[in-house]
Amino acid sequence: MDFTQLKHLFTDEDAVSPVIGVILMVAITVILAAVIGTFVLGLGENVQDSAPQANFQFEYSGDFSTGSGVIDITHTGGEDIAKSTVSVQAGSDTVESSSLDDWGSTISTGSTETLSEGDELTDANVAAGNTVRVIWTSPSGGQSSTIGQSQIPN
Repeated sequence: MDFTQLKHLFTDEDAVSPVIGVILMVAITVILAAVIGTFVLGLGENVQDSAPQANFQFEYSGDFSTGSGVIDITHTGGEDIAKSTVSVQAGSDTVESSSLDDWGSTISTGSTETLSEGDELTDANVAAGNTVRVIWTSPSGGQSSTIGQSQIPN
């Protein structure tokens, strides 16, 4: 083996680094374009919107056939929820958050909302077999989810 060839091998400036550099620059450009595009198109606002994980207990008292039924909905565990994002639905009646007076501005574990048949809910929708739901609506709008539900007993 000739030492001049070996010396030429170690002093050769040709390498793949320019190719790797170009590939890395293209990859960085694509990633930046995707991130910027997501927020420009408004998709980034909904990334964090997901329904809270919460448990509710429903208790029914009174006589729903005479219009004197009462529904107690108690938050029994999970995340605290802003009352402004919650509504209660029984049949086709919906009680908006502004009418949910017993829950404070934040629904936390142990807090109870009492709904009366005839006051917040019409008699026809608070009948045995109908479903009562606690519905969460995303603060940014558009997305809603049932986070608690129960069926009115016979």
